[in-house]
Amino acid sequence: MREEVPAVVESGLDDVWTSVPHPVIVTDADGVIRSASRKARAALPGLRTGRHLSECAPWLWDTHTRPSGAAPAPTATGPDGCTAQPTPLPHGEVAWWLIAPGRPGTTRELRAARRELSRERERANFLDEVSAVLMASLNADRCMESIVRIAVPRLADAAVVIAPPTGQRLEMVCAAGVVEHRRIEADPATIAGLAEALRGFPPVPSRWIDPNSLPEWLIPTDFTGTVGSVVVTPLPGHGVPAGALVLLRHSVKSAFDDGEEVFARLFAARAGAALSAARLYAEQAAITRTLMDELLPPQLAHQHGVEIAGGYRAAEDHQTVGGDFYDVHPATAPGDETLVVLGDVCGKGLDAAVLTGKIRNTLQALAPLAGDHGHVLSLLNRALLSAAHTRFATLVLASAARRDDHVTLRLTSAGHLAPLIVRRDGSVEETGTRGMLVGVVPEIHATTCETMLQPGETCLLYTDGVTEARGGPLGDELFGEARLAAAVSECAGLPAEAVVERIMMLTAEWIRQRGHDDVAVVAITAPRRGRRAPDSVKSSLQGGVSS
Repeated sequence: MREEVPAVVESGLDDVWTSVPHPVIVTDADGVIRSASRKARAALPGLRTGRHLSECAPWLWDTHTRPSGAAPAPTATGPDGCTAQPTPLPHGEVAWWLIAPGRPGTTRELRAARRELSRERERANFLDEVSAVLMASLNADRCMESIVRIAVPRLADAAVVIAPPTGQRLEMVCAAGVVEHRRIEADPATIAGLAEALRGFPPVPSRWIDPNSLPEWLIPTDFTGTVGSVVVTPLPGHGVPAGALVLLRHSVKSAFDDGEEVFARLFAARAGAALSAARLYAEQAAITRTLMDELLPPQLAHQHGVEIAGGYRAAEDHQTVGGDFYDVHPATAPGDETLVVLGDVCGKGLDAAVLTGKIRNTLQALAPLAGDHGHVLSLLNRALLSAAHTRFATLVLASAARRDDHVTLRLTSAGHLAPLIVRRDGSVEETGTRGMLVGVVPEIHATTCETMLQPGETCLLYTDGVTEARGGPLGDELFGEARLAAAVSECAGLPAEAVVERIMMLTAEWIRQRGHDDVAVVAITAPRRGRRAPDSVKSSLQGGVSS
């Protein structure tokens, strides 16, 4: 026997072909040796990866050389009677299978090797399809259903996916034909290897598991006959176990062999990755929903005889939070002031929403000091300047209290649009409060104005998402302050909810499906008891915006 010459391993492909139990040489289209099995290196001295075929086997190179586009010759014969049969590979490569003269069983071994290679290719294609199907869904329940549907009948007669246990409760999906969801209280330790698989430990060989010991809760309802062989393997996740996979085979079939168990583990690795990704997505989505609920504006209602209503629309339809916000801090007792805050953070989207949350939390703590609006704004300004951000905000504070049949208001703007007041006769006034925006300079100044709302009168707080909304016939005209004032005038005598609904509706009609900024509106109304809105006002609520 000739001594084997070490080969230089240049890629993962070489490792695959080296372990083939038959003499085989893999060359590229130019005749450079890409890989070779150990038996081929032993048969041909000097055979090395990277060398040219003409240097190691000139007789094979003569056959390998073909006109451009022509297939390799059926066989090549060496001087010692050795023959080689080609198998075309992707990218112009060729696998040459060497057959020694007169060796018994050589053809049979070659056929067996080719069958094994074909089976491995089928398995590789199947696993690729599995990954594509399982990663298409980020819903954990649907992912578990897909795992058992794919596993039956490709891997076994029945399949069970078990999620990591919560106490003594097990959640599983099983199928032999029809998919079932089960939630039971059971001890996984009653099944050999299951408790270990759920913790991510390597699987035990299937021959160690007694099929007769399986409990009924593990076997699918439509599994007929008796269990003859069982595979229990973990579902590896992203850092933590994703569960376990149990495969069942009928007793009339042969037991799982070593190759099938390895293939089951390869399948489980892909299934575990997909299931882990789905659960991670669900967890992050739940966290996001919780945070969003805290960032969304609150539901408003009457506060000690004062009607307060709000409306909000984020800049993008797929987002639920943004840079505009409003909040209400109710009075502790009748006759005390309720603090209403409406603001606009520079920017939009989630980054602006984060600063919005910080401002709302800070104002929640400062609400007891709302008797002095200037002091509250100064403290908020300091808090924003100390944070690591470059955004600023505009605000308007409104303190409202019921006095007999009217409502008193104190209004302070910090760089924000002045609120509008619609009187009972339909006239609209712009309040005289002005101030500096917060979060830019160390010291800010703002003026506070006081006014009174008679029954049926409303004070409207709004953001520039209303007045700067672009729309109209050509889609480039601003809604504007004049159009807003006209719309507010039509709302004289209406409840706060109706005023907000009217302004939000007109803004949406003006924008239509175009892009827009965040929109926030708050109405503070002195209740008008015992009287209905005039018909002219009712009809105005049915109409739209004229351009």
